[in-house]
Amino acid sequence: MAISKVFFSDLKSGKCSSVVEARLLWFWEARNVKRGGELMWVDMLLIDVNSTLMQATINANRLPKFRERLAAWTMYSVSGFDVARCAQNFKLADSSLMIRFDDSTEFDVLSDPFSPIHAEGFRFRNQTELVGLANTNTQLPDIIGEIVAVKSTVSDPPEDKNRVMVTVKLENDVSVTLSLFDAQAVSFHQKLGGMRSDPKVIVATSINPKMVGERLFLNATSGTHVYYDKETHAGEPLFHRLVARDTGLPSAAALLKSYAKVEPVTIAELTNFITTDPPQHEIDFLITERVSRVEADKGWCYVACSKCSKKLQRTVTSFECARCNNLHAVGSLRYRVEMVVTDDTAEGTFVCFDGVMTKFHNLRASEAVQLLAEEGVNPEDSVMPPFVAGMEGKTYTFQVRVTSYNFTVNHQTFTVSRIINEVERAPAPDFVDDVSAIFVMIFRH
Repeated sequence: MAISKVFFSDLKSGKCSSVVEARLLWFWEARNVKRGGELMWVDMLLIDVNSTLMQATINANRLPKFRERLAAWTMYSVSGFDVARCAQNFKLADSSLMIRFDDSTEFDVLSDPFSPIHAEGFRFRNQTELVGLANTNTQLPDIIGEIVAVKSTVSDPPEDKNRVMVTVKLENDVSVTLSLFDAQAVSFHQKLGGMRSDPKVIVATSINPKMVGERLFLNATSGTHVYYDKETHAGEPLFHRLVARDTGLPSAAALLKSYAKVEPVTIAELTNFITTDPPQHEIDFLITERVSRVEADKGWCYVACSKCSKKLQRTVTSFECARCNNLHAVGSLRYRVEMVVTDDTAEGTFVCFDGVMTKFHNLRASEAVQLLAEEGVNPEDSVMPPFVAGMEGKTYTFQVRVTSYNFTVNHQTFTVSRIINEVERAPAPDFVDDVSAIFVMIFRH
């Protein structure tokens, strides 16, 4: 008896003995970083004859049976698999179901499909759609756009922490920052640096959109694959339009910029830098200062919108988020600690937000407020935790980021990615994607 053929849209939860003809678009390994990078499974994205996308997974213990057959863009017949509901977070396809290979799964290369299968399948989203998905962790969409600039911390040889930041202009001429980390950053850096042509178009899959302040950032995930120019059919029309426009951009290799080492400076030197030097894109500095005063009257925490991270307005019965236009927003407690810092040259004020404080003290704001045990008191009105107040009189090294924003009049504000104890070694250049890890420095004259 012949096995019936079905489409992804026909699948229901449970065991499936029918055959699905599909093309493997790409696959990647899922590893457990807490266990030394132990391989857990391989994820795949498949597309059938109706251009329906579906995620599939192979556990590590079953992988030897299929590994040698895995090849991107190859067509397969798949049968004898389990159909299960996929997680609602970080979805790679619109389907609520996914395929799990088991011991009875057949996965054979298909040279003559019943119907033609598209060679590509992307879920491109524009800037407005990406903003709507930002900070929700629900979907991992794809993007296509023009490469405008590239910055990299990758050295030769690469070190432990590497990052590449790609400025991408989307179809509505809005630029966003795509960040790739570690091995993906090294691969991107090396490929781009070795190209002879001038890549203008980038296609990136499975990215995680984030809003940091008012800006949209895109983070690469383990499932992110990057293609240039005419490497995809989707990117070819945009490539020809950009070539015809003749932008006059330099070659992509020239666009690949590396960050200099982080230099130690004083407050006075930093002040002089932003007042006398021409505007810069992004430069990092190290500043060692004593915390002369923690401003207890300014509070130590606030209730933030769990979606956009903006401060919520408390009403009698709920929280309101003006930015999200939500009268019943879900709030989360976050640090905000203002402190006066001094060195031998000048004095300034740091406002320390959630990410750095949580990492430095190894305690979340929500956990800290429980230690205070002040019943009937709103968390943001509670007394300052002793470990925060105890920072007064101590000396720390702060890694400060200067951006073009700092070179405008009356905007001497600086992003700091880390507080370093005296026993710690000064870090290599690092990055912050989370608005909760931002310091604001306001210099006093």
